[in-house]
Amino acid sequence: MFELAIMWEWAEFAVRWLHVITAIAWIGSSFYFVALDLGLRKVPHLPPGAHGEEWQVHGGGFYHIQKYLVAPEAMPEHLTWFKWESYATWLSGAALLAIVYWAGAELFLIDPERANLAPWQAILISAASLTIGWLIYDALCKSALLERPTLLMLILFVALVAMAWGYNQIFTGRAAMLHLGAFTATIMSANVFMVIIPNQKIVVADLKAGRTPDPIYGKIAKVRSTHNNYLTLPVVFLMLSNHYPLAFATDYNWLIAALVFLLGVLIRHFFNTRHARAGNPTWTWLAAGLAFIAIMWLSTAPMFRPVEEAEAAPIPASQQAYLDAEGYEEVHTIVVGRCSMCHAREPVWDGIRWAPNGVVLETEADIARAAREIYLQAGVTHAMPPANITRMTEEDRQRIVRWYRSVQAQG
Repeated sequence: MFELAIMWEWAEFAVRWLHVITAIAWIGSSFYFVALDLGLRKVPHLPPGAHGEEWQVHGGGFYHIQKYLVAPEAMPEHLTWFKWESYATWLSGAALLAIVYWAGAELFLIDPERANLAPWQAILISAASLTIGWLIYDALCKSALLERPTLLMLILFVALVAMAWGYNQIFTGRAAMLHLGAFTATIMSANVFMVIIPNQKIVVADLKAGRTPDPIYGKIAKVRSTHNNYLTLPVVFLMLSNHYPLAFATDYNWLIAALVFLLGVLIRHFFNTRHARAGNPTWTWLAAGLAFIAIMWLSTAPMFRPVEEAEAAPIPASQQAYLDAEGYEEVHTIVVGRCSMCHAREPVWDGIRWAPNGVVLETEADIARAAREIYLQAGVTHAMPPANITRMTEEDRQRIVRWYRSVQAQG
């Protein structure tokens, strides 16, 4: 019979796999249609109502694509709606957030040195921030700012930077960056689900009923679609950041996130301009390069926080069980001797500046919080230490396995 920890790890892997696949589909279709829309050519003899056309070649065949700003003279019987890529990406991402950060709140979400929260409090803040963020963004888009899209984008940028700073005051650095990505992705997917698709359905219904659609629906959808276009690349960076401590394990990760949003705008501006055949703004790459150099500097910049002796938070009973279990003293010796030189607040292993994945294994509380990860990474598998660089023996691994399973057997 499979252990719960093993099944949970595989569930995480399966959902992550699904999330990556659906995200590829969503981003791919989004980039394709942006490029297609910007590259349409106005040529003579287009059918009535056609805005432009494009000829493409792929897979051994030729495609002749025409775009109608409103609709052709006769509505087709079948329409393909590009929406499930977005929905599936958000749903799988939300499931992954719950599996990794909510179920593992004590290890991956909560940083007692920033905010000593109970798991339910951290989870509530996590979920509420995504919901409230969308409501505020949606209200801004429905305001008079709709007529001033550039100002709206600037306000959105300021709001995202403020959220980055706020998350960093509450959660672990890893969770802060991930939540900023989830916050942004929620806006993007809700744009599709709550605005773009409903507006398109209203237009289609009006056309089928012989009514002239109100052009405001297309205008609103266009603004939301533009936001999605410029937010895509930063979201991908933020989702990948949890694998790179240089991105998240610094007090300045919120500034890194701010620069990443600017990078996304610069890169998309270059490609959007090229696809529209409106120029070749190579200056964007110089600006992007300078921004990336600033990101690299911020990742290792000295911290200016005053060093204060943090009061040790009480260890929850569920974690205390690992410290009281038979074999803990042996496991403590193994972890300190084989793991903590890298998994430390100030790693001593040459070339490592931040604890891998933000997991620190120095104190008893650290080891108790990370019991499941130690079991999976260094007990059941040989993932840690990498290449067994610290020469952990099979006997050591079996001691870790016995220690963890003894606690699980007690319930």
